[in-house]
Amino acid sequence: MNVMHATLETPAGPFTAMVDADGVVLASGWTADPEALRGLIHPTLRPADSAVRAELGEATRAIEAYHRGDVTAVDAIPVAQRSGEFLEHAWRVLRKVPSGTTVTYQGFAELSGRPAATRAAASACARNAAALFVPCHRVVRTDGGMGGFRWGTDVKRWLIAHERHEE
Repeated sequence: MNVMHATLETPAGPFTAMVDADGVVLASGWTADPEALRGLIHPTLRPADSAVRAELGEATRAIEAYHRGDVTAVDAIPVAQRSGEFLEHAWRVLRKVPSGTTVTYQGFAELSGRPAATRAAASACARNAAALFVPCHRVVRTDGGMGGFRWGTDVKRWLIAHERHEE
């Protein structure tokens, strides 16, 4: 599989995206270490290596536009993640949570069709390899607290404020 990655400087820190030859995002997050991302990719999609590029076409343009304020720019970028039926469904549901809004873990479980599965919904967020493109940062605790985020709660807080144009 021909996979490429690029790292961009963003207001929330270095952001790396890894895409296949068709520009489909396999992994992304606030790190300059592509190996940290490669390990998040499901084994059936995980490449043996990844070639560094200065930019990744549409994915790079969407990341830059998002950070300039067009918070819907990443919505149309295709993503590929594999797991069980519930997690794949939950990741598709996350992509429908509008920018500028948040949903609680309980609310996310309800949106995903399993109102009693709050822990499974939280697991979907924790196992999401394509941060930003699959916006798990929009899921918060019932009390409004940040909850967890692989890339740190400061990044999560910044993303929510950015999408609400409060930063």
